[in-house]
Amino acid sequence: MTTIKGPTGYGLMTLTLRAKPISKQQCFDVINAAVNEGVTFFNTGEFYGGPANPYGNMELFKEYLEKYPENRSKMVISVKGAFSFQTMRPDTSEEGLTRSIDNINKYFDNYIFEPARMDLIHPVEDVMTNLSKHVGDGKVIGLSLSEVKGSTVRRAHKVYPKLSFIEVEYSIMERGILTNGVNDACRDLKIPIIAYSPLGNGFLTGSIKSLKDFDENDMRRMHGRFSSDELIKENYKIVEVVLKMAEKKNCTPAQIALGWIRKHNEFPEKYAQIIPIPSASSVERLKENLKLVELTDDEFDEINSKIEEIEIKGARMIKAGEKYLNA
Repeated sequence: MTTIKGPTGYGLMTLTLRAKPISKQQCFDVINAAVNEGVTFFNTGEFYGGPANPYGNMELFKEYLEKYPENRSKMVISVKGAFSFQTMRPDTSEEGLTRSIDNINKYFDNYIFEPARMDLIHPVEDVMTNLSKHVGDGKVIGLSLSEVKGSTVRRAHKVYPKLSFIEVEYSIMERGILTNGVNDACRDLKIPIIAYSPLGNGFLTGSIKSLKDFDENDMRRMHGRFSSDELIKENYKIVEVVLKMAEKKNCTPAQIALGWIRKHNEFPEKYAQIIPIPSASSVERLKENLKLVELTDDEFDEINSKIEEIEIKGARMIKAGEKYLNA
């Protein structure tokens, strides 16, 4: 099992999957800043370039590693694959997994491979059996799963008891792993949880108050939770909880949202180890996310009691991808 170190990782998706492109050097500067700040876990994807150029994120990261080869040994890299943005469908057949791994191998070696979603056709036992054949060849060094339920984690563990982590959406806004068995399974089996979208797709920063706060081609407009001004206004109630605590702690809302996730790790009897992987497209934002703001037990309880009273309205993903969640 590959060990994930540090309280916070870095998600690379928004360097390329974004409404307004940023320069390649700006991307490199942010990655360098992450390394210099002690981040060791970096998450990319075979499809993170978007529909027009799915491999764009891997191309960018490959070029970064060629320019700064001295940083590669400091990184644990995970790559999501076996998924198409064009069709919005995963393919976890033996052929689909092999095709994805062979493609990723053109860009990286020594990485953790992760099917982005289960395809609801092939049992997880077969998926893990087929994936395990690729581990140990100097290219794939570990395996993980994403957006699965707790029973699937336990079934996968029986076949391959060396899962590096389970990656799921987890934030103050999205807490499904506490009810679908993932937290319990990962806690019991000592499998870390990697929390993507820990800032609720940027919503928990308080910067999104209506549809006009999104660019016209921002993919978040297609998420059910952000699909109308009415839903955004309704869901903003949970942001107000974060804003109030941020004012009390004299820090940013993002730091509260991330501190809330890290706080879970102080209660190993209740929660699995959880590592947030916020994205950032500027050095300033990256350093903001990495600054550790600690919550007291009372503050943690206060946030929990308030957010439990708030129901988030609307689906959390693009409609075509919803059925592959909690597989």
